[in-house]
Amino acid sequence: MKKELKAQIIENLAAQLEETPGFYVTDIEGLNAENTTKLRRACFEKDIKMILVKNTLFFKVLEKKAFEGYEQFKDVLKGSSAIMFTNVANAPAKLIKEFSADGNKPELKAAYVQDCIFIGKENLETLVNIKSKDELLGEIIGMLQSPMQNVISALKSQSGDKVAGIVKTLSEKE
Repeated sequence: MKKELKAQIIENLAAQLEETPGFYVTDIEGLNAENTTKLRRACFEKDIKMILVKNTLFFKVLEKKAFEGYEQFKDVLKGSSAIMFTNVANAPAKLIKEFSADGNKPELKAAYVQDCIFIGKENLETLVNIKSKDELLGEIIGMLQSPMQNVISALKSQSGDKVAGIVKTLSEKE
């Protein structure tokens, strides 16, 4: 591979890391053509960008970015690796878990999610349980709405009629 092509690949990967700072490194070695096609299709449907890349080139990108702990990826980047980029922190983990449920690949090698590094396939369950930004916002909104809904339902209930009557009587009093 020519130096110009390598430099271009490094620049493209660095730009991808700028756009989606979280990534998953997966082992797809031995995956047949049919399963590879299924995996790529599933990635596309879940808005995950999967790239097959030479390990040395990707490590050079990580060196260029120089985020804390990037050296840990040196031991992981061996064999056939695919990098999964996404804006939803747990989407690749859920996809990997779904595909590897029957013992097939892909297999998690490492991940860099929300400024944390996860090395090894034993961290897959942890990554699956990470909540995305939308899920966290939904939970917060639900918690904020819950007390208001309780008050409204109490006021609408039979005892709420009594409370409403008492409030009305008190407001009419001087």
